[in-house]
Amino acid sequence: MNTPSNMLALGTKAPFFELPNPSKTNEIQSLEELKGEKGTLVIFMCNHCPFVLHVIDKINELYEDYNEKGIEFIAINANNVEKYPADSPEKMIEFQIERNFDFPYLYDESQAVAKAYDAACTPDFYFFDDKLDLIYRGQMDDSRPGNNKDVTGEDLIIAFENLLLDEPQEEIQKPSMGCNIKWK
Repeated sequence: MNTPSNMLALGTKAPFFELPNPSKTNEIQSLEELKGEKGTLVIFMCNHCPFVLHVIDKINELYEDYNEKGIEFIAINANNVEKYPADSPEKMIEFQIERNFDFPYLYDESQAVAKAYDAACTPDFYFFDDKLDLIYRGQMDDSRPGNNKDVTGEDLIIAFENLLLDEPQEEIQKPSMGCNIKWK
């Protein structure tokens, strides 16, 4: 089922979280510790969703391009792993190794963080400025599995560049689309 983003109001303060990172022996990591100097992209995603698999390599490429410019990425998996064992913390570690990404990938077992962000789908993107105010939310680009559009990362790149250049964000922000978060 294709589920769009709920499009949290711009200007919303990033809801605080502290979550375990399975790849770091479940070390608890918080938004405060992880946030970027200039901006922070919070991504709700999981291991098995075709929409995530479609974009994960581009997300990693964007991370490599923008992390050194002060933008941090934080991925969060909030899926119900009892019903979807492919998204278990053990599999998160495997997925991170297999797809070779370095940004933190945290596990929201209670789903409280996903609810605080009003997250709806995987992937769902939330981009905050240095004050942790929401400045962009929605899609990474127009590509979806099967629509034959190139995965460019364009919408996120525009948001990142606008922040870095101190320019206003685009007024039209399109929702992301993906599999619904697997609620308990």
